[in-house]
Amino acid sequence: MTNPSHNDDIIHDFTGLKCPLPVLKARRALKEVAQGTILTFLADDPAAPLDFDHFCETSGHRLVSQEAREGLFRFVIEKQG
Repeated sequence: MTNPSHNDDIIHDFTGLKCPLPVLKARRALKEVAQGTILTFLADDPAAPLDFDHFCETSGHRLVSQEAREGLFRFVIEKQG
């Protein structure tokens, strides 16, 4: 079994975008990477935590972590098959 790759060098910054754009752009980014890849997304839309949680639940991707700090949300998502 291979270790998932974590792309710490690329953070997808979706600050300033309103629902549903952050999740739509995250979906596109996840389509472009291999299964097991872990990507980080930033958003400041207050709806983002619910949107990303729902997105992962319905798409099958794994929400590795989620944190909020001063109105900025950080989501780490592992692409699933």
